[in-house]
Amino acid sequence: MLLSSLTFALMGGAAKVLAQSLPPLEVTFFRNVFGVAIILTALFTHPTKSKGGKPLLLFFRGFIGFLALLAYFYLMAHIPLGVAVTYNKTSPLFLAFFAWLFLGEKLPKSAILALIFGFVGIVLIAKPDGFSLSKYDMLGIFSGIGAALAYTSIRELKNYYDTRQIALSFMAIGTIGPIILMILAEFVTPAKGLDFLIAKFAMPKAEDWIYIVIVGVSATISQLLMTKAYSLTKAGIVGTITYTQILFAVLIGTALGDKFPDFWTIMGMISIVIAGLLVILPKQK
Repeated sequence: MLLSSLTFALMGGAAKVLAQSLPPLEVTFFRNVFGVAIILTALFTHPTKSKGGKPLLLFFRGFIGFLALLAYFYLMAHIPLGVAVTYNKTSPLFLAFFAWLFLGEKLPKSAILALIFGFVGIVLIAKPDGFSLSKYDMLGIFSGIGAALAYTSIRELKNYYDTRQIALSFMAIGTIGPIILMILAEFVTPAKGLDFLIAKFAMPKAEDWIYIVIVGVSATISQLLMTKAYSLTKAGIVGTITYTQILFAVLIGTALGDKFPDFWTIMGMISIVIAGLLVILPKQK
């Protein structure tokens, strides 16, 4: 899981470099097209026998996951990598809430306490001016909410579809969606604040292809390592170690030129890590 966290942070670093010359929408496309090729090959060689029956929910999982990933990549280009990863790691908090709201799962007292810690962490990182959050803070919170909604839908979808089909719904929409939006950008000018959603295609330079490969390969390796980790030991142990992604992201981001987090940002990161542990660890009892 440590290696998974490291390779995930490396993907973020490569995506951050890419986002300086390519629009985040295009980076999202390249991130997903690798996965589509791999999963389609796997489905062709070993066809699925799932019963299906939830096409709209399957589409929702792919669509909301695509939007959350797009917001995440956009953040990497504009804020420190460690902060972007921290926002994304709020997803377990929202997942606990959505599982209670939509799936009828119990919301223990520790989860309620976790939501409070998470809210405090977000405030410390965002440092809102009154009740106003910046565009980047709102997108950061959305990346966590979107990921949580995607994970919540997976809990239901796993009863109807093969894991590869569920992953393909996300990666396929994450490949087709950017193509449609980049074509649309040739004819319309995005409204202020929606520049993360619509952008024109930019031909990658020679050196960009190196980072494109790093993004695709490191994301795939990270996913495989994480899956293996969860298969070997308790989910609570693995889930705890996933928060090392924040540390790796801070170090890689700083090496790429990010400003090192100030005291309050660090306290916010710690608060969100504590919140995540309050959600994860009680489930192991």
